[in-house]
Amino acid sequence: MSSGRKIFALICAFGVVSACSSSGSQDTAQTPPASAAPGTDVTESADPAQADAIMRIVDEAMTERHLRAVIVRVTVDGEEIVTRAVGESMTGVPATTDMHFRNGAVAISYVSTVLLQLVDEGTVTLDDTVSRWLPDIPHTDRVTLGQLAQMTSGYPDNVIGNDEFADAIYADPFRSWTPEELLAYATSKPLLYEPGTNWNYAHTNYVILGLALEKITGETVETLVQERVLEPLGLDGTHAAQTATIPEPVLHAFSSERREFLGVPPATPFYEDSSFWNPSWTITHGAVQTSNIYDLHDTAIAVGTGELLSPESHRAMVSTELRGRTHAQPGCPTCAEQSEGYTYGLGVVISGDWLLQNPLFAGYSAVEAYLPDQKVAIAVAVTYGPEAFDDTGAYPNQAEMLFREIGAQVAPDHAPPMPAR
Repeated sequence: MSSGRKIFALICAFGVVSACSSSGSQDTAQTPPASAAPGTDVTESADPAQADAIMRIVDEAMTERHLRAVIVRVTVDGEEIVTRAVGESMTGVPATTDMHFRNGAVAISYVSTVLLQLVDEGTVTLDDTVSRWLPDIPHTDRVTLGQLAQMTSGYPDNVIGNDEFADAIYADPFRSWTPEELLAYATSKPLLYEPGTNWNYAHTNYVILGLALEKITGETVETLVQERVLEPLGLDGTHAAQTATIPEPVLHAFSSERREFLGVPPATPFYEDSSFWNPSWTITHGAVQTSNIYDLHDTAIAVGTGELLSPESHRAMVSTELRGRTHAQPGCPTCAEQSEGYTYGLGVVISGDWLLQNPLFAGYSAVEAYLPDQKVAIAVAVTYGPEAFDDTGAYPNQAEMLFREIGAQVAPDHAPPMPAR
């Protein structure tokens, strides 16, 4: 497997698995002892038996899938079922529920929300061509704002399947990237297909969309997201990352994914702290963020209910219209058929009856998901132990599998689709 595929194929993949041990458990679902660690809220579970069942799933995953830490929060119709952290952030430092981590693709939903708010206000339409604001970027005269948000533009990804870019990231994981540098890896190439006729996961879309939103409004993406999304939703634990820092307390991540690039033999132990690798390549500048489990949970509800959007715009955001219209394509590693298990809306993934985002990079994975029918919200964040990585340094999105198993436990009649084994 090439390095470009291995490191990033995870971000849009449907399903996979997790693992580690349950030492250092912090519980908010049942009354903890007086010595409970900082960051642990004392609240009663609305369903202690369900909380225990969820934690059995987590504990089993920790053991069998070699996870270093799991932070989980589950509510049903606003009633807390469980909020708990298990495992370690660093050796001897227990994970706690107030720890911060990178939220990656969760911010994609924030950026698409800003776009749809501008549609609601009559400032733009989803059918506006991007060249109106960014005429110097190749192909923008053929691509619309809506196609960027839905990832049907045809732009190649600057990340997945791009060995040159992967090598640059692995050679210097602390490098700060500009949008122009990121786009240079993608926009000089031909479109993969006529815009609107297929789908492929491409970070390129949201880099361009961020630049377009800044031209449209005269505001930075950071300001737009802060004033239009984070502040109205009260997401005070989510912050734009101007640098690679993470606010304290930090949930540290560790990774072996540079093993193959660095030529480390499979038999040689290799495991490094990846917490402060620079995430500037992951999305448009201004939307690179850190967060916590509470804000991920609240995001799931806000995005799932369309709190900040008109009913029409929210229907567009969570539409499954791409099913039956997309396909795998030679030369396009991220082109895929949209299915019951994974369909892309406008910055939101629809899986079964669930609405979610599922970031995975630099040793972190997470999921925030909402089931509108039963008002179930699930947030999971995961880090990995050394044994979770294969001989090449690859690893799956274990937060994704945990979400699916927890969802099946809490809402068995609406269980999230499981990936084929």
